[in-house]
Amino acid sequence: MSTTLSTDLTLQRAIARDEATKKYAKNLISIGLTVIRLGLALIIIWIGAMKFTSYEAQGIKPFVENSPLMSFAYKFLSVEDFSAFIGIIEIAVGIFIALGRLVPSLSLAGGVMGIGMFVTTLSFMLTTPGIFEPSLGGFPALSITGQFVLKDIALLGACLWATGDSLQEVMKCPCHQHGVCELPQPKNR
Repeated sequence: MSTTLSTDLTLQRAIARDEATKKYAKNLISIGLTVIRLGLALIIIWIGAMKFTSYEAQGIKPFVENSPLMSFAYKFLSVEDFSAFIGIIEIAVGIFIALGRLVPSLSLAGGVMGIGMFVTTLSFMLTTPGIFEPSLGGFPALSITGQFVLKDIALLGACLWATGDSLQEVMKCPCHQHGVCELPQPKNR
């Protein structure tokens, strides 16, 4: 009888530990996803703000000049003006992504724009000279420039997750066709 009681207590403790571990894991995931969303937003906003400096405008110049998607812009705007234009877009994207579940429709728009932004920057791997380090034999050895662009794979992944998360939130709202969720109204009695 005492062996059965001991076994039952051991099993109950194991189950309690397992439930506590599951709750702990769920909390870590929730915190981690919040850090991913807000970290992604902070990175995009910060980089966008840097676009208003001459240093950053000159820094992105080789990427823009060699990009078939962007090189035309220098025909219409100066290097500094185009950099500032990109900065405005990036700051908006970061703010929209940060809104997350507060305004999921804007967060969804920010996520989609962010995906486009990171796909564009990753295309620089194919169009910008100096991505691979010639002193190390070229591909697959990345130069500092190549390393700068390659990190956007992880940012693209975070943006894909944020977009999917926002899309799920938008689809939960019965008024998602309108783009803005309203709080439920109290029923008349």
